[in-house]
Amino acid sequence: MATETATFAMGCFWCTEAVFKELKGVVSVIPGYSGGEVENPTYEAVCEGTTGHAEVAQIEFDPDVITYSQLLDVFWHVHDPTTPDRQGNDRGPQYRSEIFYHSDEQKQTAQGSRQKLEADQVYPDPVVTKITPFTTFL
Repeated sequence: MATETATFAMGCFWCTEAVFKELKGVVSVIPGYSGGEVENPTYEAVCEGTTGHAEVAQIEFDPDVITYSQLLDVFWHVHDPTTPDRQGNDRGPQYRSEIFYHSDEQKQTAQGSRQKLEADQVYPDPVVTKITPFTTFL
């Protein structure tokens, strides 16, 4: 089985992990951090909001069972992508909405998915989700 990786920030990584690990075709979900400037930050440092990291879930999936597009559809609908630096009661830059793409194909798919979400006016407010190249996972 050849797997692929998706990395999503959408608030608390434990909540994100719980959602994605229930999906058929998802092999594993590992909570961690991406997008920051500090090497090996502690949980406390990330919570202070000064490291630049987002709480993320790194998802290993079987694309023959569940596609990246299907994962994106779940991503868009299980959190509020219109609230900058906040999900529910969790506030701070580490709780931002962000897609960290692993390939040009993922980038194009994520951008198309976001454009469709906006065109369909799923949310009354503008989508603030960033689409960023993946660099590190801690």
